[in-house]
Amino acid sequence: MTRRHFLHTALATAAGLSTTTLWAQSAAWPDKPIKVVLSQPPGSGPDNVARLLGDRISKPLGQPWVIDNKPGGQNIIGAQAAARSPADGYTLYFATTAALVTNKHLFKTMPYDPQKDFVPVAFVAKSPFAVLVRAESPIASIQDLIARAKATPGKLSLANEGPRTFGGIIARLINARTKMEANLVSYASVSVAVQDVLGGHAEAVVADLASTAQLVRQGRLRLLAVTAGKRVAGWEQVPALSELLPNFEMVGWFALMAPTGTPAAVIQKLNVEVNKLLAEPEFAQRMLTMGPIAEPLGGADKAEAFLNREHERWAEVAKEIGLLPE
Repeated sequence: MTRRHFLHTALATAAGLSTTTLWAQSAAWPDKPIKVVLSQPPGSGPDNVARLLGDRISKPLGQPWVIDNKPGGQNIIGAQAAARSPADGYTLYFATTAALVTNKHLFKTMPYDPQKDFVPVAFVAKSPFAVLVRAESPIASIQDLIARAKATPGKLSLANEGPRTFGGIIARLINARTKMEANLVSYASVSVAVQDVLGGHAEAVVADLASTAQLVRQGRLRLLAVTAGKRVAGWEQVPALSELLPNFEMVGWFALMAPTGTPAAVIQKLNVEVNKLLAEPEFAQRMLTMGPIAEPLGGADKAEAFLNREHERWAEVAKEIGLLPE
């Protein structure tokens, strides 16, 4: 045997052993707890959904999900941590629209690449946003809100998380398309914005339905409109903004992602279990009580196609409202 032949044989054997080892590891997966990184704090909308999913999916997987909250930096801290994790199937990323799509239109540079550093595991749910006022407000409808804002340009305050957040971008788009000239007031968080509306310090707020649904059910907030393309299941009495603004659809969403390089067999197994769970009526109803709408798209390729369409759509939205990366 020549030296070259020996080297080729050794490399081929090593590659074969490596592949065999990877398949063996995938077949045994999971044999320890799975960490799920979130870019939001405990008690937030995404956190509630991730924990609900984890509580149920841990049984068929035979291992617990450990939620690792890493909030801050407009999702960058959590996304970066997840992207740099080992691609072994034991670290996943419960991602939102901001982390995977909108941040690309907000920052010139980021320490992670949402399209290269992650692969989709499964699409989980859509999370509509809403325009809300306090229950005692004289503003009874979305038409009423727009009329009042137009009557007093720059005076009616529309609270939001800030011009470079998802909620803030929706507020800017509503202002632009209705031409109502509301005063867009930025807050450090959606909870602070909501508290100011409840206290009567701001007339209305743009917030995700997941974080405000309970306040609506308690009779403390009044829901004027949702930002989905059509009326939301469970809230059919509330109009969609698309009924006033044709083709208006601005919803957040949740997707389960994994670091690029995660074994395909692991992704396939996870995808099947997640979609199976999302298709259960009882589970979907529990999620709906939180605000998000379970949406099993199917295979990971369907989730990837959805993400690609979102990148294209958000490029158009950014251009429309003059959103430039900084």
